[in-house]
Amino acid sequence: MRRFLDGLYLLCGAAAALSLIAIGLLMLTSVITRPLGLYVPGLNAYAGYAMAASSFVALTIFYIILGCFLDGISAVVLTMAVIEPMVKAAGFDMIWFGIFLVIVVELAQITPSVGFNLFVLQGLTNHDMGYIARASLPLFCMMVVAVVLIVAFPEIATWLPETLRGRS
Repeated sequence: MRRFLDGLYLLCGAAAALSLIAIGLLMLTSVITRPLGLYVPGLNAYAGYAMAASSFVALTIFYIILGCFLDGISAVVLTMAVIEPMVKAAGFDMIWFGIFLVIVVELAQITPSVGFNLFVLQGLTNHDMGYIARASLPLFCMMVVAVVLIVAFPEIATWLPETLRGRS
């Protein structure tokens, strides 16, 4: 009987975790899907850009928070089924989005004080978390600048693939 109750306890924990993931996806679709879905290329260029930029700011914040608890591949696998169709329907270049996503997920992994990779570094170096967070802060800031540049100037991310595509 004890083994049955232990199994039931584990089952309830797994069900609760899946419920939290489902709630998170619902929140993600309500916060990010609507602005991206409203983006229409024929709109006023500034209004369309403002909606797209706000969507990617929300997406960046979402992945930074998610990176505090999950490794990068798990975060991408859990969210890509919801996010990829939205981005494609909004008309964004998928190569650009892939580069954006990789940078943001890696940014989330080194978010000072709670990033997943910071705990890995703490285990490897035996330094306290405050030291590791301070040491990662300049890298975090540089990656934030990279995300801002890629959102503001998408050609930075798409120039090389387009150049190589032209050679074929």
